[in-house]
Amino acid sequence: MQDTSKQYDAVIDTCKSLFVKKMSDYGSAWRILRLPSLTDQIFIKAQRIRSLQQNDVRKIDEGEASEFIGIINYCIMALIQLEKGVVDQPDLSTEEAKELYEKHIAITKQLMEDKNHDYGEAWRDMRVSSLTDLILQKLLRVKQIEDNKGKTLVSEGIDANYQDMINYAIFALIHLNEK
Repeated sequence: MQDTSKQYDAVIDTCKSLFVKKMSDYGSAWRILRLPSLTDQIFIKAQRIRSLQQNDVRKIDEGEASEFIGIINYCIMALIQLEKGVVDQPDLSTEEAKELYEKHIAITKQLMEDKNHDYGEAWRDMRVSSLTDLILQKLLRVKQIEDNKGKTLVSEGIDANYQDMINYAIFALIHLNEK
């Protein structure tokens, strides 16, 4: 699991670096986005990945990796929105947003480590396409929970689904980096 932890951190370093650079360019304009809007952004990225995996022809010169990075960063934004609520005007400095990013990724990484322990790193034997499908399934679950006004009877909440999507996207990026 030591390799997984290092690989996980390397992926997050790349994602966080892009997040911080975009914060410098755009500020925290994303803070006005409601959760369904963030969920839809993640859905678009996951759908594009699936299309890239199924189609032989690409018309835009960006591969799966950049879309998985986008999924991770949008999921972190969603977790921040769940914690802080949606605002009418951008309200976070780059430093504040970075601290919240690191807080939520630490919680999500701990979840990964706990599940990896119990599942014996089964994700290492999975295909990237299966991880994509799991992300899409989680997105459909989140959309249903959103349609139910956040209520569930026996299922985990929206936050756990965003955390799972982050971890699946990180696993996919680790696989892509190992090719």
